[in-house]
Amino acid sequence: MSYGDDSKRKRRLAIIGVSSMLLVAMVVAVTVGVGLNNDGNDGLNGSSHKSTSQVSASVKAVKAICQPTDYRKTCEESLQKAAGNTTDPKELIKIAFKIAEKQINEASEKSKLLEELSKDPRTRGALQSCKELMNMSVGELKQSLDKVTDFDLSELEKMMADVKTWLSASITYQETCLDGFENTTTDAGKKMKKGMKLGMELSANLLDIVSGISSAIPSLESFTHRRLLQDDLPVLGHGDQFPTWTDFGTRRLLAAPVSKIKADIVVAKDGSGDFSTIREALKHVPIKSKKAFVLHIKAGVYQEYLEISKGMINLVVIGDGKENTRIIGNKNFVDGINTFHTATVAVLGDNFVAKNIGFENNAGAIKHQAVALRVSADYAIFYNCSMDGHQDTLYTHAKRQFYRDCSISGTIDFVFGDASAVFQNCKFLVRKPLENQQCIVTAQGRKMRRQPSALIIQSSTITAHPDLFPERKQFKSYLGRPWKEYSRTIIMESFIDDLIQPEGWLPWLGTFGLKTCWYTEFNNYGPGSSKNLRVKWNGIKTINRQHAMDFTPGRFLKGDSWIKATGIPYTPFLVRK
Repeated sequence: MSYGDDSKRKRRLAIIGVSSMLLVAMVVAVTVGVGLNNDGNDGLNGSSHKSTSQVSASVKAVKAICQPTDYRKTCEESLQKAAGNTTDPKELIKIAFKIAEKQINEASEKSKLLEELSKDPRTRGALQSCKELMNMSVGELKQSLDKVTDFDLSELEKMMADVKTWLSASITYQETCLDGFENTTTDAGKKMKKGMKLGMELSANLLDIVSGISSAIPSLESFTHRRLLQDDLPVLGHGDQFPTWTDFGTRRLLAAPVSKIKADIVVAKDGSGDFSTIREALKHVPIKSKKAFVLHIKAGVYQEYLEISKGMINLVVIGDGKENTRIIGNKNFVDGINTFHTATVAVLGDNFVAKNIGFENNAGAIKHQAVALRVSADYAIFYNCSMDGHQDTLYTHAKRQFYRDCSISGTIDFVFGDASAVFQNCKFLVRKPLENQQCIVTAQGRKMRRQPSALIIQSSTITAHPDLFPERKQFKSYLGRPWKEYSRTIIMESFIDDLIQPEGWLPWLGTFGLKTCWYTEFNNYGPGSSKNLRVKWNGIKTINRQHAMDFTPGRFLKGDSWIKATGIPYTPFLVRK
């Protein structure tokens, strides 16, 4: 099926009606789930021959909805308590969302109280981050269940992908809150973890429920899937389908040289533009723009900290080259700032596009975690950009992201996070670390097994930065390590240089995540690509060509619906034979 301009429009209308979608899908789930109550093990103090008419219809409906969840007891108890005699699956789903939202809001209130009581600066910073992240988490829940309206059944799968992405982001934001308590000296982290336990379980259950529905839906895209199996498709970027936010002029602009750009706002340090700072220019970016809004940042070094807010959707930022237009900061963990807030630039607005920009955190290796760019935006694209730093350079925090022709430099975990992120034709440059340190390219952070996230590196290069190259054999370098339990990373069709250790992958701590992570290498080449001596964890997978197709941007990100339309170079499927 086509994911062009018309489907983009329909998606926006359909997603606000996700509860109607769930109603239809849950009819099937309830029909199947009712059987659970007829096996004599319903725990309702009746014999195996007790008439089903004596079993509450509401309890049966709740059990059916909770059947696919990992935290089934939490699901059933919370719903049965709040649902009364409700049997309507749609209403039960809405109640489940509201219960989760209530628990997350209570955790947010707890963070405010603890912040008022805490005197430790690092703890206060973590609690401040929690307030922000809890609001973001609730926002994702509300986005997934906002209004009831009609929907296009032919786009059901795409809608489900959106909902799973947003629910996954909600879980990630809650986990990020807890990450902020690293190296704090109070018990606030333990209190927050205890206070957030129920909310996180309820959020995970929502994802489980939606994933269960999604897996039960027959494929409506068999034609598209047959087309995806073609291996010799060309590089795209000149198609005739583009999303509603991209008009023809903007699409041409993204492919045009800088000299041809006609921007809505121009930033220039020399005073030749509308503003001399990016921060001032962002104050004039429209909120919830219906079309692309173009910001041109002329050459210069901009020492600023920026946030592209949630409301700044459809923003296109174009520089004069990643070496010429540079945004630089130096916030870092050692100086008392938690990792989440060290970012030089943070992007939250959906449909964000950056071209020809350099993002940097120059705090240095001695300052430990120091993020250059954090991305929590859905449908974010970075083209011909650079992200430079040392530890934790690029934070692919959440949602769907595509990177093309970019360079990313760093030392430890310098690409990390829990987004569904694909890097195509990019360079990963391993820099010189501190003495006695090891270098790790990736640290993917998938916490729950049904989260749709992964870090995918395709048709790219992993090699030494010039500052490491002469000493690359003196420092051990690895492809990645499992930051969270279900960490998932795919490296395929890429050049892996000789700095990578034969083992390939490094444990995080002891045996944590080694059985549950999902790491694979497919059709790579170069002196560091041999898999003969790779680690033998249960989480190391071997895939064939057909399975590798699942991780291409055309399939994994449904890239034809939003990447192709921008005119940015994009290869939807496999590159090498």
